[in-house]
Amino acid sequence: MMSIRSALTQRLTIVVASVMAVGCLVLSVPVPARADSVQGPQELMDSVSKQMFSALDANRAAIKKDAEKAYPLVDAILLPHFDAAYTARLVLATHWTAATAEQRTRFVAAFYRSLVRLYGSAIAGFTADRLTLLPFRGDANAMEATVRTLVRRDSGATIPVDYRLHKTSSGWMAYDVIIEGISYVKNYRTDLGGEIEAKGLDEVIARLEKDGLSAPPGATKN
Repeated sequence: MMSIRSALTQRLTIVVASVMAVGCLVLSVPVPARADSVQGPQELMDSVSKQMFSALDANRAAIKKDAEKAYPLVDAILLPHFDAAYTARLVLATHWTAATAEQRTRFVAAFYRSLVRLYGSAIAGFTADRLTLLPFRGDANAMEATVRTLVRRDSGATIPVDYRLHKTSSGWMAYDVIIEGISYVKNYRTDLGGEIEAKGLDEVIARLEKDGLSAPPGATKN
């Protein structure tokens, strides 16, 4: 039977396809937000797509030869606007409250590095024609928003991939991805929650740290 972690990895590979296709969540060069230039979540995802693909196209040959060449791109371009610290709190749930300050810091760093490694490993083959950005539903002035997309798989079938974002002092940041109705946060919470109950938080953190050793040295943000 496929483990929750294996199933999650497959689903996040699909997420990478849509993230890469739309170039969403980040600007390639972070720019301080200005009151007259703040973009809504849908506008942000649409406006950065060309920048994201420019970076991918410039490095595609190297990435195909060595997937780890994508890690710095993911670290610098994709994940700075993914709120890993907030997501880590949601994933740990009640374990976050019980954790020490040191455990929280280590978990967030290890969680971020695991995202760099996972996304980086899946980046090479995705192109813009796989994704359709659906019309925005909601209030872009609200504190939370959902941006909806459809992603075409290799088989030709399309699946819904929705992004949940929230407004922070640094602008819009993503914190959850919902694939075919299944939340990435809830999947991680179930997977890691059971592991923490069985082995303890320190051992789970140590595993995540070990898994993320091949991520770029600078990938300890948030």
